[in-house]
Amino acid sequence: MASFFNEMLEGDGIRIRPHYREFERWLSQQAAEVLDRKRVEADLIFRRVGITFAVYGSDAGTERLIPFDIIPRIIPSAEWSQLQQGLKQRVSALNLFIKDIYHDQHIVKAGVIPAEQILNNAQYRPEMQGIAVASDVYAHIAGVDIVRAGEGEFYVLEDNLRVPSGVSYMLEDRKMMMRLFPELFARHKIAPVAHYPDLLLDMLRSVAPIGVDDPTVVVMTPGMYNSAYFEHAFLAQQMGVELVEGQDLFVMDDHVYMRTTRGPRRVDVIYRRIDDDFLDPLAFRADSSLGVPGLLSVYRAGRVTLANAIGTGVADDKSIYPYVPDMIRFYLSEEPILNNVPTYQCRKKEDLQYTLDHLPELVVKEVHGAGGYGMLVGPAATQAEIEDFRQRVIAKPDGYIAQPTLALSACPTFVESGIAPRHIDLRPFVLSGKTVSMVPGGLTRVALKEGSLVVNSSQGGGTKDTWVLEK
Repeated sequence: MASFFNEMLEGDGIRIRPHYREFERWLSQQAAEVLDRKRVEADLIFRRVGITFAVYGSDAGTERLIPFDIIPRIIPSAEWSQLQQGLKQRVSALNLFIKDIYHDQHIVKAGVIPAEQILNNAQYRPEMQGIAVASDVYAHIAGVDIVRAGEGEFYVLEDNLRVPSGVSYMLEDRKMMMRLFPELFARHKIAPVAHYPDLLLDMLRSVAPIGVDDPTVVVMTPGMYNSAYFEHAFLAQQMGVELVEGQDLFVMDDHVYMRTTRGPRRVDVIYRRIDDDFLDPLAFRADSSLGVPGLLSVYRAGRVTLANAIGTGVADDKSIYPYVPDMIRFYLSEEPILNNVPTYQCRKKEDLQYTLDHLPELVVKEVHGAGGYGMLVGPAATQAEIEDFRQRVIAKPDGYIAQPTLALSACPTFVESGIAPRHIDLRPFVLSGKTVSMVPGGLTRVALKEGSLVVNSSQGGGTKDTWVLEK
């Protein structure tokens, strides 16, 4: 019997879960060569459209295709309802936390989170102290990584609140499935996701500066060499707004303007896909050529909205992650609907000792790491890798957290050897404006290597369409 939760099969490994039965009937009638042809067709179309991902430092070149799996991940309506409630609760608390730490710091004064965990955090931005932002929203777009383990319980693995990416792949995966297998959409009631760009634009317009009734919204990109440039261009095009780089914007008379062929045009809302450090060379990194000189002064005056706000990274840092359940209790007076993964904070003496004693069993992560880098997966590591990481943790214990190695749930996946289970996670996208909204599902990422638990695209993972079944 498998030691992980199988999304399609019951615990006995024989019976099909009810929400997969119709799909399994269809799948059992498909010849392997037909499915393989469909996979090849998907790859060709994705390549033609330009749906690629830049891999920094890769010997294989700067661009590669993210593998797409043609077998969807299916979530029943009741499960999604619980997930949605938990996600809205969590992101609401995170927004309240970010507002609090840049204003009154009630949570610190109450002794819930040590002050040094915030004030010494590399993502904390003292420049944001006291700045009022539109509608008190800081994390307008959140990508929350959800995993399933044990008997099927959902856990939050991490909160991505800076510049979360992947939503374009969610949308393109759905379009691809509808193109390749239209008959499946006649056999299932699948909740739509195509309206995400409309939801995103409505949310961005709703958080425009006070007094702006018809806001101009832009998407700000670092440029075509960024790993997620396809997504930046895609979302701008889908929303019908301009895609701009820092050099296209300038500050004049305490406002931000965009250069156009018809002269300067005022910009009210910037959906920025640039890290804090590079946004304004006058306030942050002086050597940045990606940002807009003077942007922070306009932002401080409340004359432009940045989504996400400067300084949101302090709330998605892995050293802050263990405190999110406490935030929910503190700000909302509610019990968390979604659980955290049990976490050892290596800055604590007893947690450090436990981590060092159990490195071969644990996943150890850099608190500022991302993208699957800067981490040790103990059960999959060599003795040399474990010893190397041991020295790193001993040298800088406050730079690491450790977690048990979860047996991530697995979903049937079409691989070279045929259909086989592969481990997955889910990144739903939560939009926070005057209200909190989201489309059903999200981006399912899949670890294509047998036995691998690392689903990140930068580490060889692929994606699947995510179906939430309507009642």
